Amino acid sequence: MSRSILITGCSTGIGYACAHALQKAGYQVIASCRQQADVDRLISEGLTCLQLDLASSESIANAVEEVRGMTEGKLYGLFNNGAYGQPGAIEDLSTDALREQFETNFFGWHQLTTAVLPMMRDRGEGRIVQNSSVLGFVALRYRGAYNASKFAIEGWSDTLRLELMGSNIHISLIEPGPIESAFRKNALTAIKKHIDIENSVHSAEYADQLARLGKEDVTSKYTLPAEAIVAPLRDALENPRPKARYRVTTPTKISAVLKRLLPTRRLDAILYNND
Repeated sequence: MSRSILITGCSTGIGYACAHALQKAGYQVIASCRQQADVDRLISEGLTCLQLDLASSESIANAVEEVRGMTEGKLYGLFNNGAYGQPGAIEDLSTDALREQFETNFFGWHQLTTAVLPMMRDRGEGRIVQNSSVLGFVALRYRGAYNASKFAIEGWSDTLRLELMGSNIHISLIEPGPIESAFRKNALTAIKKHIDIENSVHSAEYADQLARLGKEDVTSKYTLPAEAIVAPLRDALENPRPKARYRVTTPTKISAVLKRLLPTRRLDAILYNND
């Protein structure tokens, strides 16, 4: 049997690109999407795809049972990718908004990962790859909920890596910067859902945020296509000694260096003027 991998968040962007690329490379890819319409679309494209809503414990449990049957109980890889960004100033975010962010971006990943780990142990090997972000180790204004969820994933993954030592199951973090995806479209929906823009002290800043999120074209010269994640993902899956972290895009690599070298206040000034 070829190596099997479950990938979440495959409707567009990184998950979509990686699912197709890994299938072409010979993997038994099990893609997943939150919406059934997207599941049907990917199946029509020749992918094996199932419905999985990371904000639903029942959906996760059902998906894991499907995967167990498809892989004869021995899943090789998991690429946790499905997530979204909730924009907004910290003081404007309700606890419910923050809870929704964590249900998808953190708690869902936790439940899914711990549910498939026994299959990897039965196989005697496995790879868990977490799609984190540059915002998993540096913070930007108005991204507090997303920052918090990705910082949490980073710490959670570092802990799991230590706990899996000697098991032949490896965990890696991919830390992208700007990547072409539907991320801004989904963030625009989230900010309109949870933020009272007109009555906020940050209303002027939100006008800029809405304009940025509403743009259909990508203006940053550092933005890479979703396919840029395929190479680091394959290395994390195939290298006998995979890296703990794979940093993708120039902004991510520069931010990592600045984080290591600069005093906090100096780094804050740079981030404040370049977000």
